[in-house]
Amino acid sequence: MLGLKKLRDGLSKTRRSFFGRIRGLVTGKLDEASLEELEELLIAGDVGVDTSIALIETLRERQQTGGLNNGESTLDVLKSEMVRLLETADENGQDAAAGTGPHVILMIGINGVGKTTSIAKLAQLQLDADRTVLLAAADTYRAAAVEQLSIWAERLGVDIVRSQMGSDPAAVAFDAVKAAQSRKIDTAIIDTAGRLHTKVNLLEELKKIVRVMQKLDSTAPHETLLVLDANIGQNSISQAREFVKAVPVTGVVLTKLDGTARGGIALAVSRELGLPVRYLGVGEGMDDLEEFAAEPFVDALFMDDEEFGEQA
Repeated sequence: MLGLKKLRDGLSKTRRSFFGRIRGLVTGKLDEASLEELEELLIAGDVGVDTSIALIETLRERQQTGGLNNGESTLDVLKSEMVRLLETADENGQDAAAGTGPHVILMIGINGVGKTTSIAKLAQLQLDADRTVLLAAADTYRAAAVEQLSIWAERLGVDIVRSQMGSDPAAVAFDAVKAAQSRKIDTAIIDTAGRLHTKVNLLEELKKIVRVMQKLDSTAPHETLLVLDANIGQNSISQAREFVKAVPVTGVVLTKLDGTARGGIALAVSRELGLPVRYLGVGEGMDDLEEFAAEPFVDALFMDDEEFGEQA
């Protein structure tokens, strides 16, 4: 789980731009006008229209039943409802399948979202857990992608399976799983092309990669992680919908949170797509990718300097 300071710092733009203002609003007098303003702030913070409306309806219902006694209780209800939404997606999300061989993680997402870097960081997490790792460069369309992953493999000291440019990506994935099986590797992480979600043929290719890997292990991939760039906000929702049509996605890696005020997108991803956020990227360092936890995330969205000083 991310350290409190790192998480708080990574979400600083989101907190300053929207959630700090939201905190000030809900801890004041809560009436219909302030509820409407709160809804607008949530939407502006990329929480999503449907999710924002649902949160406001919860506050309105609690207010009508006398469940909001003061500003702090209003904030507590809002935060607890956000945590509930995030944890519900986690409960409803597809669990990582249990295979008998290497744990196969398929990484998907469009170009520019930080997928290759996230793969390296995820590999580091596996190494930190004393698991052996193999990487697979199944993005055979871009020489830069293969070279970048190869450089990361060398830096991390892990095996990599790669092929000639233009080779069949499914064949690379097949060779990677086979190599991981024969070498008794714990985790195989498969990179894929940064395919545009509007390209049907490329999404079909993604399905082929899954089918081919399942010839070696019927349970593979055990995780399919969709990498989304928090900077693009609600556009990531439409991206995700297309990928989900192609393959069963087990979770989301949300990157570049430190560079955006759109951290609220985690709530939209969870409620509107039903996909759990598995990892957060809050910086460029190798230790800036960590497993997601709902309560610390929500706390960091609202935490002021005084509270941080008390908990640090």
